[in-house]
Amino acid sequence: MKEKFKILLVDDEPNNLKLLQQILMDHYQLIFAPNGEKALAAVGAHAPDLVLLDIMMPDMSGYEVCQRLKENSKTESIPVIFVTAMGEQEDETRGFDVGGVDFIQKPVSGPIVLRRVQTHLSLVRAKDLEELAIASIHMLGEAGHYNDTDTGEHIWRMAAYAASIAAAAGWSKHKIEIFELAGPMHDTGKIGIPDSVLKAPRELTAQEWEIMKNHSQIGYDIISQSSNPIFKMAAEIALGHHEKWDGSGYPKGLSGEEIPECARIIAIADVFDALTMKRPYKEAWPIEKALEIMKQDVGSHFDPRLAELFFNNQDEILAIKNKWGD
Repeated sequence: MKEKFKILLVDDEPNNLKLLQQILMDHYQLIFAPNGEKALAAVGAHAPDLVLLDIMMPDMSGYEVCQRLKENSKTESIPVIFVTAMGEQEDETRGFDVGGVDFIQKPVSGPIVLRRVQTHLSLVRAKDLEELAIASIHMLGEAGHYNDTDTGEHIWRMAAYAASIAAAAGWSKHKIEIFELAGPMHDTGKIGIPDSVLKAPRELTAQEWEIMKNHSQIGYDIISQSSNPIFKMAAEIALGHHEKWDGSGYPKGLSGEEIPECARIIAIADVFDALTMKRPYKEAWPIEKALEIMKQDVGSHFDPRLAELFFNNQDEILAIKNKWGD
């Protein structure tokens, strides 16, 4: 059976608690508290998903209860709806100031109570799902480098470089947010590459390179199973981040604008980070040397327009590198 959400009902009037119980009992697991102190104790003991809170109570007002919940890192995310006969604008303003999310006026209406509770619990569920999705994305990005010689920092630093280039290219804030989550999954396909290749403390042989190249397709095959915009972009990046502007890359030999722009940006950010990062078979290159080498690859490896944006944005790129270095 599906577990019910837990709601804490707080009111010093037993009849008010009984009425709310009748409205909500068939839908939710209910917890009751007759005053502020017992409400705080109940939150600690039961971790409710939502609190319906009276304001005018003896000893401790609902405002104070809410404020104390919001000051505690363990309880600050629990939504609080004030249920009160106080209807002045100042009352609502103060309630929102201390962290409440909504008001329900007394005498309460059953349908209104149910709709308000459903709305805020749906936001709780959406937030939980968003946190789960982001955590899964982070784990998938890390998984691609679990047996690799890269450090975990590489993928997030590289994503920050890529976001900077995308911003300079005129991408919208929303698209950049998707990009920053999609980019770190570019090497997810390395999950399917043998340790003997990934962990080789030297440059790879020609045969080993052919094996390594498979990671682009493997990553695409894994990530493209989702239709979510983040994963759709991540799949494009996984497949295309080793393609080159002149068509000499892999796995498809695409050239120019046949390569998705997101993959062209990642190619620049990924190479810069790889060159300036220490690996078992090489030391980190100085910034000047890395930039000099990359300039030689403009028009062959890198999109000239995007490369120019990258080179012209060095102050921000170096600030990102310094931030991660710290």
